[in-house]
Amino acid sequence: MPAGSILVVDDDPEINRLVGAYVEMAGYRYRSALDGEAALAEVREQVPDLVILDVMLPDLDGFEICRRVKSITNGRAVPVIMLTALDNDESREKGQQCGASHYLTKPFDPDHLMETLARLGSIVEK
Repeated sequence: MPAGSILVVDDDPEINRLVGAYVEMAGYRYRSALDGEAALAEVREQVPDLVILDVMLPDLDGFEICRRVKSITNGRAVPVIMLTALDNDESREKGQQCGASHYLTKPFDPDHLMETLARLGSIVEK
């Protein structure tokens, strides 16, 4: 039985589906959003158990989306994994400041993603 749902936010449909496949392999229900506004609409409709979030999106950046998710009452405890090509200390710091639990870089190591999901899964399972 899946532990819950994970919202994958990435504007590249192929990467979104690829990450979604790993989400499903980890036993979660995959939900998808291709931009920031769609992500926030998904969160307002039903708060996910975890969010995997790209930073560079066509409308809002991932840091702002993370802040907004964390500002929603039910969203405060939702772990956020930043998954981005931005591999620098400044971006990592911004990820931490907005409330992200983990910061992974692209191209990502599938095993590392699965390990991170497994670690966070024990937190989000009800």
